[in-house]
Amino acid sequence: PIPLVDFSLTNCLIQPTYSPSLVIHSVFSRFGHTGEIAPRTDPRTEEHTMGKVLVLYHSASGNTGKMAELVAAGASEIPGIEVRTREVDAATPEDVYWCDGLAVGSPTNMGILSWKMKRFWDEAMFHHWGKVDGKIACAFSSAGGWGGGAEMACQSLLTVLINFGFLVFGVTDYGGAITTAHYGAIAAREPRDAEIRTTCRLLGRRLAEWVAVVADGRKDQHPLAKPESRTLPG
Repeated sequence: PIPLVDFSLTNCLIQPTYSPSLVIHSVFSRFGHTGEIAPRTDPRTEEHTMGKVLVLYHSASGNTGKMAELVAAGASEIPGIEVRTREVDAATPEDVYWCDGLAVGSPTNMGILSWKMKRFWDEAMFHHWGKVDGKIACAFSSAGGWGGGAEMACQSLLTVLINFGFLVFGVTDYGGAITTAHYGAIAAREPRDAEIRTTCRLLGRRLAEWVAVVADGRKDQHPLAKPESRTLPG
C-alpha cells in the first residue's frame, strides 16, 4: 500500500505508516490531546528516540575545531542525546535535516563569519530554505585576539540561522568568574584558558538541554528544573 503520511523530515521522526489509526496514534503520542509535547517514541517499538545535536564548524587554524570538540563534549553530558560533529567541507544538507539542535562555529573573519561557512548556507543549503525551520541553534567563534570581533562573528552566525528559521538562544550562566556565553562561546586563538573551555562545554550542554526539552518533551532537562547545575554570578 502507498504510505498515507510522510513525516520523515519533521521533528516527529515518524516514518511512513500504513494505517490511519497508526498515523493518529503517532501524532497524539507526540503532542498529546492537550497540545503539550510528549516524550518522543517510535510508535512501532514504543522506544524513546534520542534528540540529535550537530556541531558544524569551519576551522582555518584548528582553533575553532578545538572549540567544536569542547562544545560536542558538553552536549554529550546530557543523557539521551546523540551528537555528531562535522567540518563544513564535509557537511551536507542531510546533516542539517538529521539534527534537532545545531551549534555553528566559525573563525572570526573581519568581525563576521568566514566565507566558507557562509558559502555552505548560500549554496549547499540554498534550496533547503524554508524546510528546516524550528531547530534549536547557537554559535561559537575564535578570533585572533581579544577585541577581534568574535562576539560580532557569533551574531552574524545567529543572523544566518535566524534567516533559516532556527530558534537561537543565549546562555545566562557563566563559564567562570568573568566569562559568559550570552551571545555564544568565544575564544582568542586556541581555547586554552580553563574558563573558555568550560564555557564551550556549557554552550554545548545548554543546547542539548533545550533539544531534550523542546524536541523530546523532557521537562526534567529544563535548566530551571536543575538549579544545582546552574552557574549564575553572585
